[in-house]
Amino acid sequence: MTFTIENFDFLLLILVRVTGYVFTAPFFSLRNVPIRVKTGLSIFLAAILFYSVPYATPEYAGVIGFAVLVAKEALAGAIMGLFANIAYQILAFAGQIIDMEIGFSMVSEIDPVTSIQTTITANLYGYLVLLMMFITNLHHYFLRAIIDSFQVIEIGKVNFNPNLYKLMVEFITDYFIIGFRIVLPIFAAILVVNAILAILAKIAPQMNMFVIGMQLKIFVGLIVLAMIMELIPGVADFIFNKMKDMLQNSIQMLR
Repeated sequence: MTFTIENFDFLLLILVRVTGYVFTAPFFSLRNVPIRVKTGLSIFLAAILFYSVPYATPEYAGVIGFAVLVAKEALAGAIMGLFANIAYQILAFAGQIIDMEIGFSMVSEIDPVTSIQTTITANLYGYLVLLMMFITNLHHYFLRAIIDSFQVIEIGKVNFNPNLYKLMVEFITDYFIIGFRIVLPIFAAILVVNAILAILAKIAPQMNMFVIGMQLKIFVGLIVLAMIMELIPGVADFIFNKMKDMLQNSIQMLR
């Protein structure tokens, strides 16, 4: 298809959807990725898609109608990216619960990726899974997803399903289930430590269990954390599958 001034609105709608996706999708939406890189990638993808997506004349009446189409396309791209990216926050939840159990929750830091206050283990899990995202080329999958979305949802044909909120409710349920599955080894180990401390408190009440317990929990927690490091690839695979499911379901909800 040849670019003309008549189909400029078609190119603009493609660019708006791609931009909304790039600024919210996993990996691409990281704060330490420069705005110029995100913008350049969006323009580059839109230019390629303009010549590969079947042309369909957008139907709108006047400036207001075109503005509505632009808003729909921007929201569609943002929702697809957000629904995929929100699964990544399971790691932050699991890391904070782990640090709460072993006593590291008192030490918090600013995550330079998300610019939010988080804990040490949450950062560790987040960066490890992010590294595995690079290794497994999952970011290529997210690029293919936005490209394929134009085959499922044609330009100007975005429909917001009222059941979209049900998808989020189902995810919240899985959010806690997956998070507690990640935390379970640490939780079980600390539970045993608490039981031992309770027995010691009865046997030797003169011992300061607060001082002993605090150090013992950190020691046991770090040992268990080192032992379950080999399970990180399985956790990453679980998170990646959830990202894919959320992305696919969000695209179906926008048809």
